[in-house]
Amino acid sequence: MSRRLPPLNALKAFEASGTTGSFTRAAELLHVTQSAVSRQVKQLEDILGVELLERRHHFLELTPAGRALLPVLRQSFDKIELSVRSILENTHLTRLKVNVPPTFATRWLVPRLGSLKALHPELDLSITTALQDNLVESTELDCAIRFGTGDWDIVDNVQLMQESHVPVCSPALLAKAGGSRTMDFNRYTLFHLLKGSGRYHTWDHWLQVAQIEGVNTKGGMEFDLLEMAIRAAVHDVGIAMADRNMITRELALGHLVQVSDVVLPGKRGYWFVTRPGQANLPHLLIFRHWLEQEIAQSAEAIGSV
Repeated sequence: MSRRLPPLNALKAFEASGTTGSFTRAAELLHVTQSAVSRQVKQLEDILGVELLERRHHFLELTPAGRALLPVLRQSFDKIELSVRSILENTHLTRLKVNVPPTFATRWLVPRLGSLKALHPELDLSITTALQDNLVESTELDCAIRFGTGDWDIVDNVQLMQESHVPVCSPALLAKAGGSRTMDFNRYTLFHLLKGSGRYHTWDHWLQVAQIEGVNTKGGMEFDLLEMAIRAAVHDVGIAMADRNMITRELALGHLVQVSDVVLPGKRGYWFVTRPGQANLPHLLIFRHWLEQEIAQSAEAIGSV
């Protein structure tokens, strides 16, 4: 069949440039020179007779024609690569490659993988925990679970769960304090999570919601991972402000107890993220539906604690 298509390299150069917003970054992805990418995009524009990218000072901006063409190319290249990968790996798309946040992986996902294997023995997972996934720039991943507010470009996403912050400590520390109703937060070490060069102010926000005044939140211990704060709380060191979704096991086993029933809804949450047009691929649907079922069961368990 004869097809009237521009050169493949020109299409690839535009797809990479339009996705990254940079000829330089596109050249790195394609392993060619920046001038070669720029020249190929210009060739494509000449063939089509329309400008696809506006060259700004420090970035590239898609024109209306570019915005129309880019998603079509991206989905087409993705489908080609997925099919080729399936043939090469002889997996028929039953191996799912997913990147997830480290805390979500260790505290929520991994303990539940037995359930996934029991329900879907045909589905194998490859799990990575990079802080930033390359879902948009590469087809190495099939999907990702991201932590944030959901405002990401060039992806489809579905919210899985929202943060719910509660103060928790060990039963021994709570008993020492005389119970939750008499807890004096100034007498115990508060744990804070680091945010760059500063810290998250979750404690301050929770105290406002709980209508508790006079607590000094400037001191305390700081951690860059929630996991460390949780472990410190289990070992009687102090009080952690933790997402209830991440401590269901400790609460159920009695390793941690809530200091208060006041819950602070977080502004961020965990999202199931896919490339545009791929959310309904069979293996992705299986995984997402399993996640949603497990999250619903976890929510019921939290409510009964």
